[in-house]
Amino acid sequence: MTDIILHHYATSPFSEKIRLVLGYKKLAWKSVIIPAISPKPEVLALTGGYRKTPILQIGADVYCDSALICDVLEHLQPEPTLYPEGMQGVARITAQWADTTLFWAAMAYNFSAQGAAQAFAGAPPEFAKAFAEDRGKMSAGVTRLRPADATAAYKSYLRRLANMLESNPFLLGAAPTVADFAAYHPLWFSRTRVPVMAGILDATPVVVDWMDRMAALGHGQMEKYSATEAIAVCAASTVASVLNDTAFQDEHGIPLGSRVTVAAESFGSEPTEGELIAATRMHYTLRRVDERAGTVQVHFPRIGYVLKKAEA
Repeated sequence: MTDIILHHYATSPFSEKIRLVLGYKKLAWKSVIIPAISPKPEVLALTGGYRKTPILQIGADVYCDSALICDVLEHLQPEPTLYPEGMQGVARITAQWADTTLFWAAMAYNFSAQGAAQAFAGAPPEFAKAFAEDRGKMSAGVTRLRPADATAAYKSYLRRLANMLESNPFLLGAAPTVADFAAYHPLWFSRTRVPVMAGILDATPVVVDWMDRMAALGHGQMEKYSATEAIAVCAASTVASVLNDTAFQDEHGIPLGSRVTVAAESFGSEPTEGELIAATRMHYTLRRVDERAGTVQVHFPRIGYVLKKAEA
């Protein structure tokens, strides 16, 4: 198997989700640290437009969005599974709720005035301003909760997670599923990145105990790697996706081989353009050529992404 390369940065919540999955599956991986805000030229050389964090690279295949990355890691290392038999549907639906509704409530709470001050403590004032402007552009399509509303929602969601943990060590049973990793990362940000805001967790001690169990999974076997090395690997590799759902599912009247764009529905909606080479029930794949990275296959989950014909 070609090396697993994760492009991420330390404070990215969705990156923590994937780092823990790598740890749970005891996988070795190479770590490429990328900027938290634009410009991200090395990322765009691989994705062609998509710039959310993290992305996963295996040779000349680039996988976007943590939901799809979880599926890829499951293909690479089926055990321990993220999708237990008989629980696949509830695990995926709970994860989707956690990655959207829970995440946005938690982060609106985390970045209230006190949390933001701690998150950017020690950083130059211009970085905090640039970060706010960058995320403002990326979240133009997202409904933003006011801090008071976010706090109330976050408290409710923590109580619901606590209810799920009253008789189980993990959200859906005796072992973690994809739902646990998705629910963990916004709470991790509260606890470790803006600890001044972590008091909200005190009312749900079973959630804190569960967080300790999740953190104990670790991050697997990590080796530092550079963006230059990762792009060179891509340029020297032959595309060979690990995704095995290949049946064409046409919902748009756009045939394979067409020039298309794929973009997120809301947050981070910068489009990637390329040749459509797969549109299955689970994912889209575009083939594109970059002067540094060579021929790249860029993969997106179908849920949460918009496929369009490229403008002539």
